Amino acid sequence: MPLQYSAGSRTLQDRFDARRLADRLAEVKVHERFTSEDREFIARLDMFFLATVDNAGQPTCSYKGGDPGFVRVVDGQTLAFPNYDGNGMFLSMGNLSETRGVGLLFIDFERQRRMRVDGIARLDFEDPLLADYPEAQFMVRVEARRIYPNCPRYIHKYQLVERSPFVPRPNEPTPVPGWKQSEWARDALPANDPARLQ
Repeated sequence: MPLQYSAGSRTLQDRFDARRLADRLAEVKVHERFTSEDREFIARLDMFFLATVDNAGQPTCSYKGGDPGFVRVVDGQTLAFPNYDGNGMFLSMGNLSETRGVGLLFIDFERQRRMRVDGIARLDFEDPLLADYPEAQFMVRVEARRIYPNCPRYIHKYQLVERSPFVPRPNEPTPVPGWKQSEWARDALPANDPARLQ
């Protein structure tokens, strides 16, 4: 699906004489299928940002993290990622289950590169990939409509200190986050939440 600029985008492009550049970028950089370079980039990352919108048009953005490779490009136009236990609000997942449109922003802070994926998402509670993700509640599959790089100039360079110990891993007990032991949360946790056992 080609990138269609909104009237607002066009107005700003014209104001700053950027229409030619914007059109050239859409022509040479935006694509619908994952390249081998796209696949390699996504496979080595351990996080991304997910943008969704609700039925009223209210957007939200969330951080999704895991071990490297937790997001998989499963075919030329589809990627998949697990949904792990969170705070129970299901804002992003509720939005995409209703409106289905998503924007994913992948950033490599060490190599200072980023990529956007715009697409249509769906939840899958029976996905065969669930077996590869301990404790995942369900998988999200995204059919990419547009894949394109994003200007890396303003990416601050960071290095990983440590990965979260809360990412579920095979044959390792997942620790309970401290906030689930808070007085305000304990009696509201789901019935099967491991924090209730502690």
